[in-house]
Amino acid sequence: MKSIVWIASYPKSGNTWLRVFLANYISNPSEPLSINKLDYLNRIDADGRLYKLVSKEPYDGNNPIQSAQLRPAVLKTVVANDADINFLKSHSRNSIAYGVRLIPPELTRCAIYIVRNPLDMVVSYANHYNISIDKAISGIGRSNNALKGGTGTNNAYQFLGSWSDHVKGWAEAKDIPVMVVRYEDMLKNPYQAFQAVLRHIGLPVKREQLEKAIQFSNFEVLQQQEEKNGFKEAVKTQELFFRSGKSEQWKTELNEDQVAQILQDHGRVMKKFGYEV
Repeated sequence: MKSIVWIASYPKSGNTWLRVFLANYISNPSEPLSINKLDYLNRIDADGRLYKLVSKEPYDGNNPIQSAQLRPAVLKTVVANDADINFLKSHSRNSIAYGVRLIPPELTRCAIYIVRNPLDMVVSYANHYNISIDKAISGIGRSNNALKGGTGTNNAYQFLGSWSDHVKGWAEAKDIPVMVVRYEDMLKNPYQAFQAVLRHIGLPVKREQLEKAIQFSNFEVLQQQEEKNGFKEAVKTQELFFRSGKSEQWKTELNEDQVAQILQDHGRVMKKFGYEV
C-alpha cells in the first residue's frame, strides 16, 4: 500500500520540471517525451476526474469540505493498481484539513519536496494566476491560502496555506521520508540534484540515461514543446507555463516594499534554506 512517491512543492517552484525529468528517465525515450503525456507516469492529486469518479454526489471543486472528505478514497484509488511506485504531483500542504490527513503515511513510500526562493516564486506565481504581485505576496502569506477548482479548471480544491507553513510541514515531517531539493540547486547542478532524487526514490542510477533525461527536460526544450503544441496543465489566462525558469528574477521584478513584506512574512524560514538578501 505504501506506493505513493509525492512530487510536492508550493506552486511555481519547479515541480513540473522534476516530473518531466522523471518521466523521461523512466521511459528512456529516443526523443523528448511530450509534456502533455506526463500524467501517463505521474498523476496529479488534484485531478478533478478522480474526485468525480469516487463521489456519490455531484462534485464541486470549489467546496473544500467535499474535496477533503473525498481525498482518502481518491488516494486509495491511486494505489489500487498494486504498483511499487505511484508518482503523484501535489501542491497540498502536509497537514490536516477538516479532519483528513492530506498526506497519509500509510500510503506514502517517500516524498521529494522542491523549495524555491519565495522572492522568485512569487513573481512566477503572480504571472501564472494572472494576479498582481502584491496580491500574490498577500496570498502566500495567508494560512488559509488555497487553489479553488471548478472555475475554468478541472481541479479539486487544493489546501496550500502560507509558503512558510507549507515548507515547514513537508521539510519537518517525521512520519514520511522526505528529501528537500532546492530549485536553485536543480538549476546549478541538475546532474547532482536529479541523481540524489533517483537514489531517494530507490531507482537505479544509470549515467547515460540520466544525462539524456536532463537534456530532454531542458527548459528550452520544454518551451519549444509548449510553443508548438501547448501545455494542457497551463492556466488559460497564462501566455506561457514555461516562462522563465531562472533564479534571482526578483531583483528586477520586485520593489523594496514588496521584498520587505516577503522577508517579514517568511524571513525566518528563508534563512534556514539559504535564502538571504
